[in-house]
Amino acid sequence: MSRLEIIASALLTLSVVINIGLFVYVRYTILQLLWVSEELGDFQQMVNSFRNHLGSVYDLEMFYGDETIKGLLEHARSLDEQLDTFQYIYSLTEETEEGDELTNDNEEADPEET
Repeated sequence: MSRLEIIASALLTLSVVINIGLFVYVRYTILQLLWVSEELGDFQQMVNSFRNHLGSVYDLEMFYGDETIKGLLEHARSLDEQLDTFQYIYSLTEETEEGDELTNDNEEADPEET
């Protein structure tokens, strides 16, 4: 084997190792991004639920006009608006989940009905 063949073989091996390492790193990073996306989506839903619940309590005759609850309601709205700026992140998993739900709905359908 000539010196040039040895160098080429070493570079090829190094290239393969680097490509495998990059693949593993990119896959890990994408999985983390999807996890964060799901968590942000869940957090957005919790804030929306809290805001709606607080709004319904504020609208009760007993609490209508209460300044503390009104302040909490405004704070919840502000937090909800701030979370909307991250919609592009948590919408990554929402589209996938909707597609999965459609697939699951079709699988659950009774074959005699179609």
